[in-house]
Amino acid sequence: MVSTSVGEFAGAQESAWKRMRHWVIAHAVDDFYQGLVPASIPFFVLERDYSYVQASGLALAATLGSSLPQAALGVIADRWRMLWLAPAGLVLAGAGAGLAGLAPSYPLVWALLLLSGLGVAAFHPSAGRDARRDAGSSATAMSLFAAGGSVGFFLAPALATPALVGLGVGATAIFIPPAVLMGYVLLRYQQRREADTTTTPTTSSGSDRWLPFLVLTAVEIVRSSLHFGMNTFIALYWINHLGASRGLGGTALATFLVGGVAGTLLGGRIADRVGMLRTIHIGSVAAIPALVALRAVPNPHLGLLLAVFAGITVNIPFAVLVKLGQDYLPNRPGTAAGVTLGLAVSAGGLFVPVLGVVADHHGPQAVLTILCFVPIAAVVLGLLLPSPVVRSGRETAATTALKPPNHEVR
Repeated sequence: MVSTSVGEFAGAQESAWKRMRHWVIAHAVDDFYQGLVPASIPFFVLERDYSYVQASGLALAATLGSSLPQAALGVIADRWRMLWLAPAGLVLAGAGAGLAGLAPSYPLVWALLLLSGLGVAAFHPSAGRDARRDAGSSATAMSLFAAGGSVGFFLAPALATPALVGLGVGATAIFIPPAVLMGYVLLRYQQRREADTTTTPTTSSGSDRWLPFLVLTAVEIVRSSLHFGMNTFIALYWINHLGASRGLGGTALATFLVGGVAGTLLGGRIADRVGMLRTIHIGSVAAIPALVALRAVPNPHLGLLLAVFAGITVNIPFAVLVKLGQDYLPNRPGTAAGVTLGLAVSAGGLFVPVLGVVADHHGPQAVLTILCFVPIAAVVLGLLLPSPVVRSGRETAATTALKPPNHEVR
């Protein structure tokens, strides 16, 4: 019996990529367009003579579209299956961001970026729900899904900047086809997956635990605030405080983001071995010395290694928080994903202007000093999280995502 269970676990681990590959790639493509917006904004300023206020307005349009509706769309995804919602959201995200570079007026650019954000918002809750369906009880599988978004966001400036430099801001349009193609592939996959699971029996998945979910959301906001703060100020810290070149400052940001992808994947592996709560505690505690070492390092080249380590520790809890949120709300996996992947992540960005005020008065080094203390809040909140309800067999939440609800919309 034990050997059979071990063999099933090993097989599940080996097939994690096979089960999740559509969602990993789709998440990478979708979040590519979230990264395309900040990558293209400087070119709108240079080519269209937009003011900094107008440039900030473009970023606000994309953020409003992608953050505020996600919780509501999560509720919709839980009430109606709408298997087309994630593919449609992906296409809308790509079309809006891609067409923005061709739009002749500022109001139209603003509206298109808002639509792109709405596409991102439509993708995450339904994709998170159905990715959990395919992941089952594997935190490793969910970490693949979460890491896909990080990869897409990271690749956006790397791929888009050379095109925008060579062809102008209108080059955003050349990135529309990947969204359309992946949207079609994902829709066909959803249709095949539905046909394969129409006979799946349904079971009760237990009651939703809102108080633990709210505490978990607070942990994710803390983690997101830390992530946004580092993304915004690490390059400035390298340039203005450590005296590095602009290129090396950009490299510091890139290494932090690469560490973030690695940390997301590592967190899933750790959670499958020691449990989700311990993984959240490990990441939150480890982030403190990692950030202190990064703040104290005097050499910008040596600091690159510490930037990778900081990125890893900050993101170890990311995928685990997404999965644990769905465990706390087993009847509402779309709502849980909409909050942990969307609303809570975006809420973390609201604290960046506060850090900006600190940087204006005391420099980016003061910001990094403050960020060294932020993980303490995550450590304290993490201790308040209860264990998820243990269920027998394959994760019941995955089965819940498959059962036909009262209002079926295809």
